[in-house]
Amino acid sequence: MKVYMDYSATTPVKKEVLDAMIPFFTEQYGNPSSIYQMGQASKKAIDEARDKIAKTFNARQDEIYFTGCGSESDNWAIKGTAHALKHIGNHIITSSVEHHAVLHTCEYLEKQGFEITYLPVDSEGLVSLEDLKNAIKDTTILISIMYANNEIGTIQPIEEIGKIAKEKGILFHTDAVQAYGHIVIDTQALPVDMISVSAHKLYGPKGVGALYLRKGIKIHNLLHGGGQEKGRRAGTENIAGIVGFGKAAEMAYTDIEAHDKKLTTFRNDLTKRIMEAIPYTRLNGHKEKRLCNNVNISFQYVEGEGILLGLDMAGISASSGSACTSGSLDPSHVLLGIGLTHEIAHGSLRLTLGDMTTQEEIDYVVEKLPAIIQRLRDMSPLYEQVKEGNR
Repeated sequence: MKVYMDYSATTPVKKEVLDAMIPFFTEQYGNPSSIYQMGQASKKAIDEARDKIAKTFNARQDEIYFTGCGSESDNWAIKGTAHALKHIGNHIITSSVEHHAVLHTCEYLEKQGFEITYLPVDSEGLVSLEDLKNAIKDTTILISIMYANNEIGTIQPIEEIGKIAKEKGILFHTDAVQAYGHIVIDTQALPVDMISVSAHKLYGPKGVGALYLRKGIKIHNLLHGGGQEKGRRAGTENIAGIVGFGKAAEMAYTDIEAHDKKLTTFRNDLTKRIMEAIPYTRLNGHKEKRLCNNVNISFQYVEGEGILLGLDMAGISASSGSACTSGSLDPSHVLLGIGLTHEIAHGSLRLTLGDMTTQEEIDYVVEKLPAIIQRLRDMSPLYEQVKEGNR
């Protein structure tokens, strides 16, 4: 049996999305910057996709800008704001558990003379609103806090953060790549100025993202060249990808409540059964304020790489906070950020569910995982000490 439980890494392209995209590879391939009919047909398709995505945000069509991915959207929002407002201040506030697209961008800006404050999080991954208020300076120009964490699923108090930013006259950006498609994001009610999203997290194609930029917000361009995207983002548009993104977003928000209810039920069932079946475990992330599809559990006395290999041999695809799976000598910065020791962080497993997840797959994972963990623990000298009562 083949089971995919890594939907937070990427999702398959749905058939309806692919069907919408195909004509723009072979038939309607005109450059949207061209004035003849074939080019204008491509331009119309982009406008229709932009309108579909704008509706999911309850936003204006001219507030949606297409990019190459979520990482580009993060870079544009942060670098664009930093350079546009450096005459006002040089201080940016973010969190210690952001995606690397945000963290590495901030590290780059530090080398350019900007000051970055990295807010800590509590044991469940939440930033403190008091810490945020205390971090604000006269020179603060931007707050960038992710909507929901890609590893542990914790959902941040975005509305409260946005209100603080608005009261202080500070721009607010959120990386919503993981939240988009799972959470209703109403820009008319939410005090946020910029939102980064990506198509391949909600059954759209890879290689296309978007930045919501509230009307009236002026930031510098990241890419320079032609006049595409109203002169804000140069480069010939990925028409097929944009069309696919529009279709995927439209489908994701058609019946989002039923989608969330189904995945929340699966998530809770999977979490409960794993933790009942396997001792020495810890659920990572907030118990309630978390993405409906995210299960992140640490297993003591094992390594994440071994868990993933065992699962893969059983036909199950998942991800881990283990060093070996990320190419780093250190475990996940998110798991360390919530206070886990290196030892426990290395034994973490992330299972993320999606639209194709079935009860049969949940049952299969619950059936296979305990034996995999036990086999790894039987080879661990640390676990041997536990059994002997010495640890």
